[in-house]
Amino acid sequence: MGLAADLRFALRGLRRRPGFTAVAVATLALGIGANAAMFALVDAIAFRPLPVRAPEQLVALFASRPDAPVMGFSFPDYRDLRDGI
Repeated sequence: MGLAADLRFALRGLRRRPGFTAVAVATLALGIGANAAMFALVDAIAFRPLPVRAPEQLVALFASRPDAPVMGFSFPDYRDLRDGI
């Protein structure tokens, strides 16, 4: 009985102020949409296995120089090192 009365009271209040209702619904929709997008992104990045045969064998290569301590390592650089150039 208490929950039904509370729901009727809430619906009556929302009908009485349609501007507030629109803002509340839009805010909820935006929050739920952003939350769903973040969960999808985290799921795709952190929880799905990588689409390679042996992901545990992947490595990250970095180069360092005195003027730039950590730099990205390009594929042409990798080919030069692999070929011994």
